Amino acid sequence: MPATRKAKKTSDASMTKLFVLDTNVLMHDPTSLFRFEEHDVYIPIMTLEELDNNKKGLSEVARNARQASRTLDEIVSAVPDGIEAGISLEAPSHGLASGRLFLQTEAINVELPAGLPTAKSDNQILTVLMFLAHREPGRAVILVSKDINMRIKARALGLAAQDYFNDKVLEDSDLLYTGACELPPDFWEAHAAGMESWKNEGHTAYRVTGPLASRLLLNEFVWQEGERPFEAWVREQSGRTAVLETLIDYRHSKNNVWGIMARNREQNFALNLLMNPEIDFVTLLGQAGTGKTLLTLASGLNQVLESRRYTEIIMTRVTVPVGEDIGFLPGSEEEKMAPWMGALEDNLDVLNGSVGEGGQWGRAAAVDLVRSRIKIKSLNFMRGRTFIQKYLIIDEAQNLTPKQMKTLITRAGPGTKVVCLGNIAQIDTPYLTEGSSGLTFVVDRFKGWAHSGHITLQRGERSRLADHAAEVL
Repeated sequence: MPATRKAKKTSDASMTKLFVLDTNVLMHDPTSLFRFEEHDVYIPIMTLEELDNNKKGLSEVARNARQASRTLDEIVSAVPDGIEAGISLEAPSHGLASGRLFLQTEAINVELPAGLPTAKSDNQILTVLMFLAHREPGRAVILVSKDINMRIKARALGLAAQDYFNDKVLEDSDLLYTGACELPPDFWEAHAAGMESWKNEGHTAYRVTGPLASRLLLNEFVWQEGERPFEAWVREQSGRTAVLETLIDYRHSKNNVWGIMARNREQNFALNLLMNPEIDFVTLLGQAGTGKTLLTLASGLNQVLESRRYTEIIMTRVTVPVGEDIGFLPGSEEEKMAPWMGALEDNLDVLNGSVGEGGQWGRAAAVDLVRSRIKIKSLNFMRGRTFIQKYLIIDEAQNLTPKQMKTLITRAGPGTKVVCLGNIAQIDTPYLTEGSSGLTFVVDRFKGWAHSGHITLQRGERSRLADHAAEVL
C-alpha cells in the first residue's frame, strides 16, 4: 500500500496514535487489526468477551467474529514472552502495519459519570478509553466504533472517537464512477490531429489522440448533444489515444429487446452492455423506477429464448426485510424466495404483454415457457456452486458486503454473464453505508476492465407520480 510506505517515511518524532477497537469493528472487518499502518491498536477485554458472545451461528457477523478470534490467537501465540509491552504487527500483517497490538492485561477502575451503568459492555470499553487517555496525556487515544451512539457517548465524555473508514471505497458517493461522461463542445477540434475513422460491422470507430483520451476508461460511454448528437463507447485505450465506437440504438423499434425499447440515453447505454456477449459483468445503479430490472430481464429472455446464448436466467437477492420480519416461510427454496421476488413478477407481467399470440392458449404456453427458464435461488446456498452458461442477476446488490459480493461473482463459470442491480441510497443492512456497500466496491474495482461495464441510470421512467415522489420525499 502506497499510504503505508509513506507513513513509514514520516519522521520518528511524530507521535503515533493509539486506536481502541470496539467489537463491531472486528465483526465488520476481521482484518481491521492490520489497517492502522504505523499506529498502535488496543483491544479491551470486554471486546474479547463480546466476540465470544457473538461467535456462534452461521451469519456473516458470527463468521467474522470467529475469524477475528483466530487472527488474534495467531498473533498472541507467536509471542513466547509476555504481551504487556505490546506485540509488533509487522510480521502478522506481512508489512501492511508497523504498529503494535496491546491487549488489556490489568484491571481498570475508573469512575464513570452517574447514570452510566457499569455493567454495560459499551460503558466498560469507555472506562478503558478514559484510563488510557489519562495514562498517556501526550498521545492521541481514539475509540474506533461503527456504533453511532457509542461515538456520541465518548465525545460527550470528552474522548476522541471516529468511525472505521478503511472499508469505505469512497468518502463521498457523488464521486462514484457513473460509467458515462459528456464530451466538451470543442472535443473534435482539440482531438482532430491525426484522427482515424473506419467502419466495423455496422459501427463507426474513431481513433482520437489528445488530453481527454488519457482520462477515459475502457467501456466508458461518451456522448455529445447538439445538431448532430453523438453516442459511443471506449473500445480501446492506451496513453493519450482512445478508440471510440458508435452504439446500437435500442431506442428504435427495429432494435427492440423482447418488445422493450430504451426510453433515454442511459437506458440505451445499459442495453448495449447487457446485449454485448463480450461483456461478462454489468453493474446498473439507479433509483426506483429507472428500469434496471426490466431492461435486465428483457435482455436475459432475449438471449436465453431467442439467441440461445445462455441456457437459463438465475435470479437472487438479499433477504433483508424493510419492516418487521414475517418469520419462516413454507415450501421449497423457490417458494420461500417468491415473496422477495415481487419485482420479478411485476416486470414479467410487463414483458409477457409483448409475447404470445394465438389466443389465450398460445399466450398461456408462452408465459409458462418464459417462467420455466427463470430460476430463483437463495444466497444461502451459493457457496461452492459453479454456474455455466447462465445469465445471473443479483438484485438489491447494495445490501451485500464486499465479501458476499466476491462469493457470488466467483460462482461464474464459462459463458456466464453476471448483472448486479441496486440503489445505494436504499441500504437496509446494518453497518453498511453508501461508501462501504459491496455494490460500490465492485463498481470501483471493475471500472476499466475490458469485459465489464457500468452505467448509472439517472431518469425515472415508472410514472410521473413515482418520479415526483423520488424527488420531493
